[in-house]
Amino acid sequence: MLTPIDIAIIIAYLLSTILIGLVMRKKAQRSKDDYLLGGKSIPWYMLGLSNASGMFDISGTIWLVTLMFVYGIKSAWIPWLWPVFNQIFLMVYLSKWLRRSNATTGAEWIGTRFGFGKGAKMSHIIVVVFALIVCLGYLAYGFIGLGKFIEIFIPWETIQAYIPFNVSPEYVPHFYGTVFTCFAVFYSLLGGMSGIVWADVVQFAIMTVAALVIGYLGWQAVGTGGLQVPIDWMSPFKGGLNMDWSSIIPEVTEKIKSDGYGVFTYFVLMMLFKGILVSVAGPAPTYDMQKILSTKSPAEAAKMSGFVSVILMPIRYLMIAGFAALALVYYDKLDLLTSANEIDFELILPTAIKEFVPVGLLGLLLAGLIAAFMSTFAGTLNAAQAYLVNDIYLKYTKPNASANQIKNMNYISGISVVLVSIVLGVFAEDVNSVLNIIVSVLYGSYVGANILKWHWWRFNGEGFFWGMVAGLLTAWIVPSYIFPEVNELYLFPVLLIMSLVGSIIGTYSAPPTEEAVLKDFYKNVRPWGFWKPVHDKLVAEDPNFEKNASFGMDMFNVGIGIVAQSTLVILPMYVIFRQSTPIYITLAVLAVCVFLLKKFWWNKLND
Repeated sequence: MLTPIDIAIIIAYLLSTILIGLVMRKKAQRSKDDYLLGGKSIPWYMLGLSNASGMFDISGTIWLVTLMFVYGIKSAWIPWLWPVFNQIFLMVYLSKWLRRSNATTGAEWIGTRFGFGKGAKMSHIIVVVFALIVCLGYLAYGFIGLGKFIEIFIPWETIQAYIPFNVSPEYVPHFYGTVFTCFAVFYSLLGGMSGIVWADVVQFAIMTVAALVIGYLGWQAVGTGGLQVPIDWMSPFKGGLNMDWSSIIPEVTEKIKSDGYGVFTYFVLMMLFKGILVSVAGPAPTYDMQKILSTKSPAEAAKMSGFVSVILMPIRYLMIAGFAALALVYYDKLDLLTSANEIDFELILPTAIKEFVPVGLLGLLLAGLIAAFMSTFAGTLNAAQAYLVNDIYLKYTKPNASANQIKNMNYISGISVVLVSIVLGVFAEDVNSVLNIIVSVLYGSYVGANILKWHWWRFNGEGFFWGMVAGLLTAWIVPSYIFPEVNELYLFPVLLIMSLVGSIIGTYSAPPTEEAVLKDFYKNVRPWGFWKPVHDKLVAEDPNFEKNASFGMDMFNVGIGIVAQSTLVILPMYVIFRQSTPIYITLAVLAVCVFLLKKFWWNKLND
């Protein structure tokens, strides 16, 4: 139960978000770029910290604690579903390519690649639709996790007498989600990108303190000698995901079966295959892309994306490993039963907090996790607003809108998006169901067309449109009606093939993009890939023009970066579970990776 001290800490945090929104309001109202991109004046390390804060979401943390409890050190690979290593591709080269466009949103970027003809307009519309679907999905995903989380700490019966209306028991989480959503809406609507970044700085500071303390408590618990886990639980490679929990916690066996991850080697290969292609395609049009477009320069965009992994992984996984350790050592003290008398392992995080976190720190931790939800919500809301205002209102409805009209439209679009996401949250089943839809279905439909847009000169707006449409239709039909029992991850090749077929047919149904547009794009963005006809024309105009020949070095840096990021995930796990030898090995690998990245990536950022 929350004490007055805990409640005071939470209230203080919520009041600080209101203050940030009010302070940043004046700057946000200067212009569209000030509101949506912070005027492109925010330092890269603050944007990186803000981006990391947005990824430190409550629903994802609940999921990751559950994964580590069940699968141990091997749970480090399961977030490749997102894929978590897309930040490395962004760090090495894609953030620079994206930032060179000087666009405000991913949909506006379409004009720099395909021009402004019929195909480009079609592409623009499908990107806006996709972006809004993904944004609404993320908002609903966070909304579910927050409501489920808060209900444990603030039972409805404790506040029912103070609420002037009745709420059915099944909708109590949605009531809590709505309340805290209002605070996120306030500072993000008033302060725009600058307000979001400063609120994220506060949130990440809170979460860092909480993670250090939780990590220490978990480390202490492991030291009592009460830890019991299956063979190979401590190994990141040995064995598989079908671990034998039958003699320790038999109920976990059903959890493993329901997850459907199957044979470990095949699962990891599929994740790697999908993850690399999703990463090469570039960021989805959400808050991550908005932070990249908000940086001062292409080099700072790359630094920002790299900083996300450096600051996020160790802190987040200290907390995740700490909670997993507490839950494993003191499992008999956890109440994981739902009202239907079934065990729900997604309750591990909130029940561990309730059981093991001391007064004062409980308030701080809850404030941090509420802030994590609000950070993700606010960043995603800002991205959705950017598409509605910049890519629909200003492009098709009122191109010459005044600053006051743009401000009012920002407010109207933000409130509308929030209301729709709340409705979606009410109808979604659970955290994992929404997560699967986002990372497996929607991202699968996105990949084909978005790989081709960077790397093939002949690819045009019509190809992009029909590739996206084919992918989205396949993503809707195949998992729902043809293979409803198959894990969405294993359907990714089908979605990819259909998206590529649609892209190629669409491309050859129309002429190539205008030559001037292609030359400007290739000269400014400087991608590598199949651009020879465009390259030859530019060389004819300027014999000194050189193509981007850094494909090999970029892929080398990506490989080193993924290894480095993985060590930042695994190292906190080994520390909490007191695995001395693996700690030294991991540190040695990390040191080599840092040396190589400094020499072959950081030192060449301004080339």
